[in-house]
Amino acid sequence: MTQTLVELLRAVIICGLISLGILAILIWKRNQTRRLSYLRVFVQVCAVVIIFLGLVIGPFGLAHFEYLGAAPRNSLFVKDLAGVPVQDGLSIPVLACYYPSGRTVTCPLWQIQSYIFPFWETGGGWDVFYTLPGLARLGIVFGLVIVMSIVLGRFFCGWLCPFGLYMDLLSRLRSTLHIRYRNLSDRTNRLLCQSRYLIIAVFLVLSFILGAEAILGTQIIPETQRGEYIFDYFSAPFCQVCPMRPLSVLIESGLGFMRFDYVVSQTTGMFYEAGFYLTSLNVSLLFLITAISFMVRRFWCRICPLGGLISIFDRYPPFNRISGIKLTKIEEKCTKCGICKRVCPTQVTKVYDDAGGDVTAPDCILCFRCVEMCPYEECLQIKFAGKPVFKSRNWLEEPKLK
Repeated sequence: MTQTLVELLRAVIICGLISLGILAILIWKRNQTRRLSYLRVFVQVCAVVIIFLGLVIGPFGLAHFEYLGAAPRNSLFVKDLAGVPVQDGLSIPVLACYYPSGRTVTCPLWQIQSYIFPFWETGGGWDVFYTLPGLARLGIVFGLVIVMSIVLGRFFCGWLCPFGLYMDLLSRLRSTLHIRYRNLSDRTNRLLCQSRYLIIAVFLVLSFILGAEAILGTQIIPETQRGEYIFDYFSAPFCQVCPMRPLSVLIESGLGFMRFDYVVSQTTGMFYEAGFYLTSLNVSLLFLITAISFMVRRFWCRICPLGGLISIFDRYPPFNRISGIKLTKIEEKCTKCGICKRVCPTQVTKVYDDAGGDVTAPDCILCFRCVEMCPYEECLQIKFAGKPVFKSRNWLEEPKLK
């Protein structure tokens, strides 16, 4: 009971500090073209520190994770849904890497792949014993992702995803150095955004092939048994190339929340040819994505398979008819000034191209920058459940003295 009260008090204090921070930003930052941007960064940082890096939510230094250090966490927000066990944490559609960060919240991409291979059957997983078969666990994950996507859409990408914050910080660094960003051609950008669905299909097919023995009773690829090479180092195929995995490991190791000597010991070679945490492939891709994202705003969001998964259940029929958050435009108030198109970090053109109505695009990360910068009163609006929550303002006019 004492531990529960401590956790509750900690949660109240954290919520209070966040509320004060939001209020301070809204009062202090009077520039209407930057106020929401500052608020978004504040929310992103809070989400990363509190949840995804586990720097506030404990417990820390658990005995059975002593070899790893203070992370990963092993505290579940939700242990069951209507009596159905949720043993790997709540599936939040952001890149919250499972490997270094534990199971407070879990990236659904890892769960989807792992529940196909290697944990299709009931039994032992990574420090957990599954009481439900893989198909049932997949149903829970997809159910959560579909509901969250319908309610908030890619708001998760623009406001909560830790890798999104990383890319935004790269953009701010580039801006501080007075280096101009580069736009991709519309065709290239469109192809990149479409590639997300191909990536989803590829890693699902690979997971199915690797798990064929458990699913079909026929082994297609050898060394997929527990303790063998592929089982240990190549389960969850997309996670082997996801740049969030090495970024999380390196950050938590640098902050002292993971023992880097243990991380290195879990590799097959001095240059991390393969490993449970770091590999030559995922480290190289992290540096590549970092270099590209320094010049091209939010580059990863254009190819992120998780963003693509969210958009399937948010922006395509029949889900787009009931989606919770929508960006709308009033045609009569738009002068085609093009500001919305220029400020969009993912180069969405639908807001500019469409005449009016719902102009939310599958590629839109709902950062609301277009609404913040639109100089025409109420031309662009963010609506939640049909009610306006944020509108564009005529920031070109000086405030009238009363």
